[in-house]
Amino acid sequence: MKNLLLLKTIAIAILLACKSPDVAMPDSKTASLVAPRLIWSDEFTKNGLPDSTKWTYDVGGNGWGNNELQYYTARRPENARIENGKLIIEARKETYEGKNYTSARLLTKTKWEHGRIEALAKLPSGRGTWPAIWMLGEKVATAGWPLGGEIDIMEHVGFDEGVVHGTVHTEAYNHVKGTQKGQQIIIKDVTSAFHLYAIEWTADQIDFFVDNQKYYTVQKSVLGNEIAQWPFEQPFFLILNMAVGGNWGGQKGVDESIWPQRMEVDYVRVYQ
Repeated sequence: MKNLLLLKTIAIAILLACKSPDVAMPDSKTASLVAPRLIWSDEFTKNGLPDSTKWTYDVGGNGWGNNELQYYTARRPENARIENGKLIIEARKETYEGKNYTSARLLTKTKWEHGRIEALAKLPSGRGTWPAIWMLGEKVATAGWPLGGEIDIMEHVGFDEGVVHGTVHTEAYNHVKGTQKGQQIIIKDVTSAFHLYAIEWTADQIDFFVDNQKYYTVQKSVLGNEIAQWPFEQPFFLILNMAVGGNWGGQKGVDESIWPQRMEVDYVRVYQ
Protein backbone atom coordinates (compact mmCIF):
# COMPACT_ATOMS: atom_id res chain seq x y z
CA MET A 1 0.00 0.00 0.00
CA LYS A 2 2.83 2.41 0.90
CA ASN A 3 4.47 1.73 -2.46
CA LEU A 4 1.19 2.41 -4.26
CA LEU A 5 0.72 5.71 -2.41
CA LEU A 6 4.30 6.69 -3.22
CA LEU A 7 3.76 5.99 -6.93
CA LYS A 8 0.56 8.06 -6.93
CA THR A 9 2.35 10.93 -5.21
CA ILE A 10 5.13 10.87 -7.80
CA ALA A 11 2.62 10.76 -10.66
CA ILE A 12 0.71 13.76 -9.28
CA ALA A 13 3.96 15.70 -8.84
CA ILE A 14 4.94 15.03 -12.46
CA LEU A 15 1.53 16.17 -13.73
CA LEU A 16 1.69 19.36 -11.69
CA ALA A 17 5.20 20.09 -12.92
CA CYS A 18 4.14 19.64 -16.55
CA LYS A 19 1.29 22.12 -16.05
CA SER A 20 3.67 24.70 -14.62
CA PRO A 21 4.42 27.56 -17.06
CA ASP A 22 8.09 27.14 -16.25
CA VAL A 23 8.25 23.57 -17.58
CA ALA A 24 8.04 22.93 -21.33
CA MET A 25 5.87 20.04 -22.43
CA PRO A 26 7.48 17.92 -25.15
CA ASP A 27 5.91 18.25 -28.59
CA SER A 28 4.96 14.78 -29.76
CA LYS A 29 5.68 15.80 -33.35
CA THR A 30 9.22 17.02 -32.66
CA ALA A 31 10.39 15.23 -29.51
CA SER A 32 13.39 12.98 -30.04
CA LEU A 33 14.80 10.22 -27.88
CA VAL A 34 18.31 11.47 -28.64
CA ALA A 35 19.18 15.16 -28.40
CA PRO A 36 21.24 16.57 -31.31
CA ARG A 37 24.95 16.77 -30.50
CA LEU A 38 27.05 19.70 -31.70
CA ILE A 39 30.05 18.20 -33.52
CA TRP A 40 31.49 21.22 -35.36
CA SER A 41 31.04 24.97 -35.34
CA ASP A 42 32.60 28.30 -36.14
CA GLU A 43 31.29 31.23 -34.10
CA PHE A 44 33.62 33.75 -35.82
CA THR A 45 34.74 35.36 -32.57
CA LYS A 46 38.30 36.39 -33.51
CA ASN A 47 38.79 39.31 -35.89
CA GLY A 48 41.01 38.73 -38.91
CA LEU A 49 41.15 36.06 -41.57
CA PRO A 50 38.91 32.95 -41.33
CA ASP A 51 40.31 30.11 -39.20
CA SER A 52 42.74 28.22 -41.43
CA THR A 53 42.22 25.03 -39.40
CA LYS A 54 38.56 25.03 -40.43
CA TRP A 55 38.39 26.72 -43.84
CA THR A 56 40.11 26.60 -47.19
CA TYR A 57 39.38 28.51 -50.42
CA ASP A 58 38.46 27.95 -54.02
CA VAL A 59 40.52 30.38 -56.08
CA GLY A 60 40.20 31.64 -59.63
CA GLY A 61 38.14 33.42 -62.23
CA ASN A 62 37.15 30.66 -64.64
CA GLY A 63 33.41 31.34 -64.35
CA TRP A 64 32.86 28.27 -62.14
CA GLY A 65 30.59 26.57 -64.67
CA ASN A 66 28.07 29.42 -64.49
CA ASN A 67 29.81 32.27 -66.38
CA GLU A 68 30.27 34.13 -63.10
CA LEU A 69 32.09 37.47 -63.31
CA GLN A 70 34.19 37.47 -60.12
CA TYR A 71 37.67 36.28 -59.29
CA TYR A 72 37.68 34.27 -56.04
CA THR A 73 40.66 35.19 -53.88
CA ALA A 74 42.36 33.42 -50.95
CA ARG A 75 43.33 34.91 -47.60
CA ARG A 76 42.51 38.41 -48.78
CA PRO A 77 40.68 40.36 -46.04
CA GLU A 78 38.99 42.61 -48.59
CA ASN A 79 36.95 39.56 -49.65
CA ALA A 80 36.75 37.34 -46.55
CA ARG A 81 37.34 38.37 -42.94
CA ILE A 82 36.01 38.09 -39.40
CA GLU A 83 34.69 41.42 -38.19
CA ASN A 84 32.80 42.13 -34.95
CA GLY A 85 31.80 38.49 -34.48
CA LYS A 86 30.67 37.94 -38.08
CA LEU A 87 32.21 36.31 -41.13
CA ILE A 88 32.09 38.86 -43.95
CA ILE A 89 32.20 37.60 -47.53
CA GLU A 90 32.44 40.71 -49.66
CA ALA A 91 32.19 41.11 -53.41
CA ARG A 92 33.93 44.20 -54.76
CA LYS A 93 34.01 45.95 -58.10
CA GLU A 94 37.72 46.13 -58.92
CA THR A 95 40.10 44.95 -61.61
CA TYR A 96 41.88 41.83 -60.42
CA GLU A 97 43.56 39.03 -62.39
CA GLY A 98 41.71 40.01 -65.55
CA LYS A 99 38.28 40.18 -63.88
CA ASN A 100 36.20 43.22 -62.93
CA TYR A 101 34.97 41.83 -59.60
CA THR A 102 36.46 39.96 -56.65
CA SER A 103 34.84 37.80 -53.98
CA ALA A 104 35.50 34.71 -51.87
CA ARG A 105 34.40 31.09 -51.76
CA LEU A 106 35.16 29.27 -48.49
CA LEU A 107 35.09 25.48 -48.05
CA THR A 108 35.12 23.54 -44.79
CA LYS A 109 38.06 21.21 -44.34
CA THR A 110 35.76 18.85 -42.42
CA LYS A 111 33.15 16.72 -44.17
CA TRP A 112 29.97 15.17 -42.76
CA GLU A 113 27.53 12.44 -43.71
CA HIS A 114 24.03 13.18 -42.37
CA GLY A 115 23.13 15.61 -39.59
CA ARG A 116 21.78 19.10 -39.17
CA ILE A 117 23.83 21.82 -40.86
CA GLU A 118 22.85 25.43 -40.17
CA ALA A 119 24.11 28.97 -40.71
CA LEU A 120 22.76 32.25 -39.38
CA ALA A 121 23.23 34.80 -42.14
CA LYS A 122 22.23 38.15 -43.61
CA LEU A 123 22.29 38.39 -47.41
CA PRO A 124 23.50 41.05 -49.83
CA SER A 125 21.09 43.09 -51.94
CA GLY A 126 21.10 44.33 -55.50
CA ARG A 127 20.86 43.03 -59.03
CA GLY A 128 23.78 40.75 -59.81
CA THR A 129 24.38 39.38 -56.30
CA TRP A 130 24.22 35.60 -55.90
CA PRO A 131 25.09 34.36 -52.37
CA ALA A 132 24.91 30.69 -51.44
CA ILE A 133 25.26 28.32 -48.48
CA TRP A 134 25.65 24.87 -50.00
CA MET A 135 27.39 21.49 -50.01
CA LEU A 136 29.21 19.20 -52.40
CA GLY A 137 29.97 15.50 -51.99
CA GLU A 138 33.59 14.43 -51.60
CA LYS A 139 33.21 12.21 -54.69
CA VAL A 140 32.84 15.32 -56.85
CA ALA A 141 36.66 15.36 -57.02
CA THR A 142 36.67 12.02 -58.87
CA ALA A 143 33.16 11.60 -60.27
CA GLY A 144 32.63 15.24 -61.22
CA TRP A 145 29.45 17.29 -61.05
CA PRO A 146 26.57 16.48 -60.86
CA LEU A 147 27.25 12.80 -60.16
CA GLY A 148 29.08 13.85 -56.99
CA GLY A 149 25.90 15.49 -55.67
CA GLU A 150 25.01 18.99 -54.49
CA ILE A 151 22.81 20.28 -51.66
CA ASP A 152 21.90 23.97 -51.80
CA ILE A 153 20.87 24.95 -48.27
CA MET A 154 20.27 28.54 -49.37
CA GLU A 155 20.54 30.39 -52.65
CA HIS A 156 19.33 33.90 -53.37
CA VAL A 157 19.59 36.10 -56.47
CA GLY A 158 19.42 39.85 -56.08
CA PHE A 159 17.01 40.51 -58.93
CA ASP A 160 14.41 38.39 -57.11
CA GLU A 161 14.90 39.69 -53.57
CA GLY A 162 13.25 37.78 -50.75
CA VAL A 163 12.92 34.45 -52.61
CA VAL A 164 15.08 31.83 -50.88
CA HIS A 165 15.78 28.57 -52.72
CA GLY A 166 16.56 25.11 -51.33
CA THR A 167 17.61 22.57 -53.97
CA VAL A 168 19.41 19.31 -54.64
CA HIS A 169 21.29 18.39 -57.81
CA THR A 170 22.18 14.86 -58.91
CA GLU A 171 23.10 13.15 -62.18
CA ALA A 172 19.40 12.46 -62.79
CA TYR A 173 18.04 15.72 -61.37
CA ASN A 174 19.96 18.93 -62.08
CA HIS A 175 19.51 22.44 -63.45
CA VAL A 176 21.34 21.68 -66.71
CA LYS A 177 18.59 19.21 -67.55
CA GLY A 178 15.95 21.36 -65.86
CA THR A 179 15.11 18.45 -63.58
CA GLN A 180 16.57 19.74 -60.29
CA LYS A 181 14.50 19.16 -57.17
CA GLY A 182 13.84 22.25 -55.10
CA GLN A 183 11.41 24.67 -53.51
CA GLN A 184 11.26 28.35 -52.59
CA ILE A 185 10.14 30.30 -49.55
CA ILE A 186 9.47 34.04 -49.30
CA ILE A 187 11.47 35.84 -46.60
CA LYS A 188 10.96 39.58 -47.14
CA ASP A 189 13.81 40.92 -44.99
CA VAL A 190 16.66 38.59 -46.03
CA THR A 191 18.91 41.55 -46.86
CA SER A 192 18.26 43.50 -43.64
CA ALA A 193 17.97 40.78 -40.97
CA PHE A 194 19.71 37.55 -40.01
CA HIS A 195 17.87 34.28 -40.68
CA LEU A 196 18.74 30.69 -39.85
CA TYR A 197 19.20 28.52 -42.96
CA ALA A 198 19.41 24.77 -42.31
CA ILE A 199 18.99 21.25 -43.54
CA GLU A 200 18.34 18.05 -41.59
CA TRP A 201 19.80 15.18 -43.58
CA THR A 202 19.26 11.49 -42.90
CA ALA A 203 19.80 8.32 -44.92
CA ASP A 204 16.25 8.60 -46.27
CA GLN A 205 15.55 12.30 -46.78
CA ILE A 206 16.73 15.90 -46.61
CA ASP A 207 14.53 18.57 -45.00
CA PHE A 208 15.04 22.28 -45.70
CA PHE A 209 14.36 25.02 -43.11
CA VAL A 210 14.41 28.78 -42.67
CA ASP A 211 14.17 29.93 -39.05
CA ASN A 212 13.24 26.33 -38.12
CA GLN A 213 10.24 26.40 -40.48
CA LYS A 214 10.41 23.37 -42.76
CA TYR A 215 9.40 24.29 -46.29
CA TYR A 216 10.70 21.42 -48.42
CA THR A 217 11.64 17.73 -48.26
CA VAL A 218 13.34 15.45 -50.77
CA GLN A 219 13.08 11.71 -50.19
CA LYS A 220 15.19 8.82 -51.38
CA SER A 221 12.06 6.74 -51.89
CA VAL A 222 10.83 9.31 -54.41
CA LEU A 223 14.06 10.21 -56.22
CA GLY A 224 15.40 6.65 -56.42
CA ASN A 225 18.10 4.46 -54.90
CA GLU A 226 20.78 4.65 -57.60
CA ILE A 227 23.78 6.94 -57.07
CA ALA A 228 22.68 8.99 -60.09
CA GLN A 229 19.44 9.70 -58.24
CA TRP A 230 20.57 9.78 -54.60
CA PRO A 231 24.32 10.50 -54.16
CA PHE A 232 23.80 11.58 -50.56
CA GLU A 233 25.35 8.53 -48.90
CA GLN A 234 28.83 10.03 -48.64
CA PRO A 235 30.53 12.84 -46.71
CA PHE A 236 29.83 16.38 -47.95
CA PHE A 237 31.71 19.61 -47.27
CA LEU A 238 30.10 23.03 -46.77
CA ILE A 239 30.67 26.05 -49.03
CA LEU A 240 29.98 29.73 -48.32
CA ASN A 241 30.31 32.04 -51.29
CA MET A 242 29.04 35.11 -53.05
CA ALA A 243 29.06 35.14 -56.83
CA VAL A 244 28.61 38.14 -59.12
CA GLY A 245 26.40 37.77 -62.18
CA GLY A 246 26.47 34.41 -63.91
CA ASN A 247 23.85 32.40 -65.73
CA TRP A 248 21.35 32.82 -62.90
CA GLY A 249 22.61 35.67 -60.74
CA GLY A 250 23.17 37.84 -63.81
CA GLN A 251 20.02 36.80 -65.63
CA LYS A 252 18.76 40.40 -65.49
CA GLY A 253 22.15 42.05 -65.65
CA VAL A 254 24.42 43.46 -62.95
CA ASP A 255 23.87 46.82 -61.30
CA GLU A 256 27.36 48.33 -61.34
CA SER A 257 26.45 51.02 -58.78
CA ILE A 258 25.78 48.76 -55.75
CA TRP A 259 29.26 47.46 -54.90
CA PRO A 260 30.71 46.42 -52.55
CA GLN A 261 28.09 43.97 -51.27
CA ARG A 262 28.50 41.47 -48.45
CA MET A 263 27.03 38.31 -46.99
CA GLU A 264 27.39 38.27 -43.19
CA VAL A 265 27.44 34.97 -41.31
CA ASP A 266 26.99 34.97 -37.53
CA TYR A 267 27.81 31.28 -37.08
CA VAL A 268 27.90 27.87 -38.72
CA ARG A 269 26.98 24.77 -36.67
CA VAL A 270 26.78 21.07 -37.44
CA TYR A 271 24.83 18.61 -35.26
CA GLN A 272 24.47 14.85 -35.33
